[in-house]
Amino acid sequence: MEYMDDLKEIMALIRVGLEAGGHADPQVCLSRLTHPMDDPYRMARAAHICAAVKADPDFMGAMEKLAGFCGAAQRSCARCPVNKYCNAAIAAAQNAIDPTAPKLIDLFCGAGGLSLGFAQEGYMIALANDIESCCIDTYMHNHPEIPSRHIVHGDINDVMGNLTALARFPVVDVLAGGPPCQGFSMANRQRLLDDPRNHLYKSYIEALKLIGPRFFVMENVKGMLSAAPQAIADFKQAGYAVSAKVLNAKEYGIPQNRVRLIFIGNRVGRDNDAVFARIEQIGREMQPRVLADALYGLKPLKASRIKTATGAESDETGRTIDRATGLTNGYIQTINQGRSMRIVLNHKARYNNDRDIEIFSRLNPGDRSDDPKIADIMPYARRNGIFKDKYFKLEPNKVCKTITAHMKFDCNMYIHPAQARGLTPREAARIQSYPDDYFFRGAYTKTYMQIGNSVPPMLGRIIAKAIKEQL
Repeated sequence: MEYMDDLKEIMALIRVGLEAGGHADPQVCLSRLTHPMDDPYRMARAAHICAAVKADPDFMGAMEKLAGFCGAAQRSCARCPVNKYCNAAIAAAQNAIDPTAPKLIDLFCGAGGLSLGFAQEGYMIALANDIESCCIDTYMHNHPEIPSRHIVHGDINDVMGNLTALARFPVVDVLAGGPPCQGFSMANRQRLLDDPRNHLYKSYIEALKLIGPRFFVMENVKGMLSAAPQAIADFKQAGYAVSAKVLNAKEYGIPQNRVRLIFIGNRVGRDNDAVFARIEQIGREMQPRVLADALYGLKPLKASRIKTATGAESDETGRTIDRATGLTNGYIQTINQGRSMRIVLNHKARYNNDRDIEIFSRLNPGDRSDDPKIADIMPYARRNGIFKDKYFKLEPNKVCKTITAHMKFDCNMYIHPAQARGLTPREAARIQSYPDDYFFRGAYTKTYMQIGNSVPPMLGRIIAKAIKEQL
């Protein structure tokens, strides 16, 4: 059945998210879930969920329990475990339009990390676009304040002609995005941006010309630095003064050695170097964090031993939706915006075979594939020069190595410092500075891809703040 995943998620959230509350008329809750609103996708979802609830006594019982909370005199939609599925709560968020707030378009938006950072700084999202369906699913779920018609799935070149029509607001202050550029590993560094594989960069330039925002932000790999002069010239031709700088997430209160090239440009006569100076000033005010800060308070898990059961869940190996431990620290409070989290999402260990678990167990934090303690069982012993980082046990008192999309294949380079397993998606998300209630949807391995390709929300917020001061 369509939307069945949504229904299962609602049931799990009710199970772990309600602290107390008696039973009440389920129609109280169902009427809010199906609240009329100008969002065809969410209206269709609500109708299907409502029909399923009415047809199943178990679902109806859950709704009775939720209604006890929903109908309470001190009701707080912000604390409701299913507020991202509730049309009444979503409609309220979508109607809360601040005409004075700066407006953002996020192209190549991925799972929405950069958008989240800008939204936390008070920006309103006018349009988001990505080609990955799982990213759009995650984005739409976690950004209910944006009507679904302004979250567009598809190739940027297919929607290019309708960008301004698709945008929620007629005037956009900032265009953001990180177009994938595949040609920067080439030895030939001449006119890299003319490499056919980098055509999405050219699409970004075209979008910039069409939208005409006051500022733009473009994020990319450090390898693009060799092509920065060409990119700056291209942006100048489009009417924008530009500066580029390499930023490392670890210098901005994020426990990760993540180096990225950031372009910031404007067409309104502002000093881009001053924007970067402000970003760096904010970074100096941030408390440095290490891996242990990000992993703090999460439930210990064991690796799954069932290779083909990625959907299987248990107390031992973790659950996609589970009750939070309640333990917190300064870093967790920062990424959660000071909110007390009753649930934790995507904290589920992946499968590992016996050999890998044995390797994980023998290694100490900081050890790699060439460590003598695993020489007898190391499968790549003859090629340690190439695969010396095939296995790496993370060090709790240092920043984490760069979280990458490669984690969708395995987490052998991201071994938990104290548990014989790879990092869970939630642990990776915390390292990226996502809040604990940010739900990565889609196939299990795809969650790693979404997280690894993200811009850390905390870094996005810092960039957003520095630009906002110049608008």
